[in-house]
Amino acid sequence: MKSNLKFFKKVRSLPVDQFFQNVLYDKKIGYYNSKQPLGLKGDFITSPKLSNLFSEMIAIWIISTWEIFGKPKKINLVELGPGDGSLTKTLLDVFKRFPIFNNSKKIYLFEISSFLKKIQKKNIKNNSVQWINDFKKIKNGPVIFFGNEFFDAIPIKQFKRDQGKLYEKYFFLGKNSQIVEKFKKASTEDVKILNSYRSLKDLKFIEFPKLGLNELKKIIKIINKLNGCLLIIDYGYLKPHNQSTLQSVIRHKRNILLNNLGKADVTSHVNFSILNEFFLKNKLKVKKVITQKKFLEKMGIMKRAEIIASKMKFNDQTNLYLRLKRLLNPNLMGELFKVILTYKFRRNKYFGFD
Repeated sequence: MKSNLKFFKKVRSLPVDQFFQNVLYDKKIGYYNSKQPLGLKGDFITSPKLSNLFSEMIAIWIISTWEIFGKPKKINLVELGPGDGSLTKTLLDVFKRFPIFNNSKKIYLFEISSFLKKIQKKNIKNNSVQWINDFKKIKNGPVIFFGNEFFDAIPIKQFKRDQGKLYEKYFFLGKNSQIVEKFKKASTEDVKILNSYRSLKDLKFIEFPKLGLNELKKIIKIINKLNGCLLIIDYGYLKPHNQSTLQSVIRHKRNILLNNLGKADVTSHVNFSILNEFFLKNKLKVKKVITQKKFLEKMGIMKRAEIIASKMKFNDQTNLYLRLKRLLNPNLMGELFKVILTYKFRRNKYFGFD
């Protein structure tokens, strides 16, 4: 299809991550800059849209972490990839019940999509919130970075190992503008990086989040400078399965990966073993990766649900627990979604992990 030409930007081939970077984030035709992806009328739904209880647990976790940091007079909160702003909107409501913390916090929303930024600004009307596309404005006080389904949306590289050599997957523009997959010999730089990760050592097919790790380096620089932490919640795995996890959805249904380019969401499963190694390589401490189910239950989500349900009519109670089931059920989001915490601070115990 001729429409495929625009994503190659006058070149004939691109590695997987750069190709999907164009598909998802191009300022004019990229998926995240051209349509509302979230909600029933969009293509997928995230935990904050599914239930306010999820966002309430994140709010309590943030406040408890502020307490662990010694209740500083200024605390920076940075949400990574805020979607439509649902999470921060609920956080603001919860924070009002904790005046000392509320007066200490400064909220930054890290968003590179101008389209989504407009949606967020419609949903969030609060003078304590600032939108940023880099981290230079964060200067004083410790910082808490957090992101839900942020990392899976950053395109990944794909490689195969054949007879001890590494080859990177590219997309080529073939005859009649059809997209063809081919492998090229991996760069010396990438070979060196991949060989430095123990969790990738014996794999024949490798997914590597080079663009994502570059973003994390910027975050780690701030954490190392100011002290603080990063909480990532996303769907993914600890043990790779030697196969591609790239997936596409449109209107809440699976989509063939290279169909509907720019109109469908494309993500990949997060390799939490790589994240764990990466944080340790960068001199941060890391908590053992746990499931979303375990994290939310430790945060007290069931008790909170009981309190809310006691004031509801039966139909509303049913709706509440159906949504809760989706968050916690091992066969739904409960086990697939994982939670990792990395930090630089003298205290090692954090609510939800210990």
